[in-house]
Amino acid sequence: MDIQEVLQWTDEQVFAKTGKHLDSLQKAILEGTWQHQKYGEIAENYNCSHDHVKKQAWKLWKLLSDILEEDIKQSNFRSLFETLGSYSNITNNCVNIVNNSVNLNGKNSQFSEITQHQNPDLQKDRSHPPNNNNPNLNQPRKSDLTEAPEVLSFYDRTSELSTLKQWILEEQMRLITIYGLSEIGKSAIAVQLIKEIQQEFDIIIWRSLSQKPLLLELKTNLIQCLSQTEDSPLPTVLDYFRSYRCLLILDDLQSIFISGQLAGQYLPNYEDYGLFFKQIATSCHPSCLILLSWEKPREIYILEGKNSCIRTLHLQGLGEGGKAILEEKELLDEEQWLELINLYQGHPMALKLIANTIDNLFNGYVSNFLNSKTVFLGDLEFLFQSHWQRLSVVEKQIIIEMANQSEEVEIEPMILVLKLSLDEIINGIQSLQRRGLLERGKEANHSKFFLDPLFKIYMSKKGIN
Repeated sequence: MDIQEVLQWTDEQVFAKTGKHLDSLQKAILEGTWQHQKYGEIAENYNCSHDHVKKQAWKLWKLLSDILEEDIKQSNFRSLFETLGSYSNITNNCVNIVNNSVNLNGKNSQFSEITQHQNPDLQKDRSHPPNNNNPNLNQPRKSDLTEAPEVLSFYDRTSELSTLKQWILEEQMRLITIYGLSEIGKSAIAVQLIKEIQQEFDIIIWRSLSQKPLLLELKTNLIQCLSQTEDSPLPTVLDYFRSYRCLLILDDLQSIFISGQLAGQYLPNYEDYGLFFKQIATSCHPSCLILLSWEKPREIYILEGKNSCIRTLHLQGLGEGGKAILEEKELLDEEQWLELINLYQGHPMALKLIANTIDNLFNGYVSNFLNSKTVFLGDLEFLFQSHWQRLSVVEKQIIIEMANQSEEVEIEPMILVLKLSLDEIINGIQSLQRRGLLERGKEANHSKFFLDPLFKIYMSKKGIN
């Protein structure tokens, strides 16, 4: 069997499955893999980036794995097809896909049974067994979610979940940061995401950094957990990331950042976390690390870009999805619910607090509360106080000035008013953006910024000016 025969047969099976023929890059990946080329060599010959070839190859192997019900990948592609070729005359169309099985010379037999008979070692590394009656088919091989929070109610995050799934499953992002205000729903969306994509991973682990473990402690803990999948434990976390498709979630990342400094700066003795994240983001592997934080690490801000394997999601309010919270409390005046949601920026915790207040003190009438012309924060003030205390002196100066303005603010006037240098202003604004407290306006021709409205209300109530 030669590569042209393999390409012809594979193209026929892919077309039968998807209605589309192999494209030129897919053919280049198959041909290069057959010739024992690495992705870098294929990328150079095809005149595209290594990461692009790697992403497209992963999609192709997954497609072929689904068609043949066998774990097809770069390392075993040729040996599997050579085995298939020796068992059957592939060029005479004796091999056909029938109901996700392989029909060999008229005998309906699972492809996995053939390859196992020819080479039993090929069965050792399978992630998705073909038995559709297996109750564990949609479960990861190993999961440890003991430190994940219990989420009793999950509110509509359809758009954000779709984005995250695209980044992870289609674009093969290696590092994703989800950041935003406290109690905005970062952990909740991560828990829901796991439920929806867990079948795509071999190993899923959730760890909280709230107790500030040193990186060495964290790695030791992770390897102890990961080594349960191996007879001979691998030496590093990255080795497991390369050998399996792992999903690791690190929650409460802000716990290892310094308060009173610009956002995303590590505590003393925690700087190696930044190197670890960079290593995960820039090394070749099929796994994904998700960081949940109040603020974005500085190295993420530097490394992310269009062609990188890093993405960031700034999680904001629920929008109309917040109606579910008001419905749970059976509040009245439904036509005014959206006005209430907008007033509180769709913040889930804020909406829960205010829904209780309206139920208890305004007999459930949203209109009566809105007519009172007050914005009640309740326990939310303590959450915002934690954010305020983390700000640097320069950030506090900038944010106070912005809170006193009714419109979006430009950089140049702030330099004159605050008597700060341009460097201080720029560093302060970028840091506040990494905290999710500052947004850039939508005007394309002007760099104007505005303060998170709910945080602005907090500052007004606390008399911070």
